[in-house]
Amino acid sequence: MKKVVALRSASSIAMLVIAAAAVPGAYAAGSVQARQQAAASVAGGSPECKALGDFYWEIGDASGVQGSGKIGSEYSANETIRIASASKFVFGAYFLEKIGRSAQPTADQLSYLEMRSGYANFNPLMCMLSRSVDSCMTARSNGDRDGSKVGRFSYGGGHDQKLAGMLGLGRMNAEEFGREIKQYVGPEIGFSYKSPQPAGGMESSPADYGKFLRKIISGQLRMKEFLGYQPVCASTSCPGVAYTPVVDNWHYSINHWIEDDPRTGDGAFSSPGAMGFYPWISKDKTTYGVLARNKMGKTSYWDSVLCGREIRKAWMSGG
Repeated sequence: MKKVVALRSASSIAMLVIAAAAVPGAYAAGSVQARQQAAASVAGGSPECKALGDFYWEIGDASGVQGSGKIGSEYSANETIRIASASKFVFGAYFLEKIGRSAQPTADQLSYLEMRSGYANFNPLMCMLSRSVDSCMTARSNGDRDGSKVGRFSYGGGHDQKLAGMLGLGRMNAEEFGREIKQYVGPEIGFSYKSPQPAGGMESSPADYGKFLRKIISGQLRMKEFLGYQPVCASTSCPGVAYTPVVDNWHYSINHWIEDDPRTGDGAFSSPGAMGFYPWISKDKTTYGVLARNKMGKTSYWDSVLCGREIRKAWMSGG
């Protein structure tokens, strides 16, 4: 097997172990080094990960980054890239903060957040010249509602785009929209929007997205209590599903997937992007991870899932 280059110095790993021992609820003392080595071995040597080429990975808990590494030189923790559908996770968290700490999503709102609203004709390419949330929704057939798909899961960006307008964000351009989202999710998080599309227009670095995920698992964002909330079946095996991009038998909740396939799943919550940016939170809501890359390809999102969940398995098993 090709030798895997060490991804952290011995002193860095030692510092992580000491830090973990000092933080209540963190990984047990002595286990971080084993987890790092196990995850690094999978990232550098498993068939699923070798198929990706260059990428960066990061895993942590509420206290911070606990392990990370890079394969090749193309990506790093602080490099900003397009994250496509990983934007959905952020908009879902924003929505929950926007409606207020004591409010629950209505049945109608939930139909948008679970992609059952019927707005299934959305094409993000039609928004390339759009200057606002609403103008993106009215481009070509993006705003058409398909009555035959109301109540049926149909993955796409039109549901969030319509919901954003219903929340009063329709006149906002990409910069204004980004400021609005950060006001509720975290002004300190350095992400932005390339286009005014809540479901796919965001740019972020892995480090900044990691901050967002840490705010969820620490309970600073309401999304923690809503992970897996009122899930809907979202696989090809489910009767009534209009369109789904996933291969496995997963469910969908508030702008995130639940990786609960009986054969391959571990119950993680995730939001993979079309170009391979794959963020996740473990089933027990204590650990987060990011696999970052930016490659156009029909299966880029799924290829990252296959690698990312192997890294997660190695980390969670403790080596």
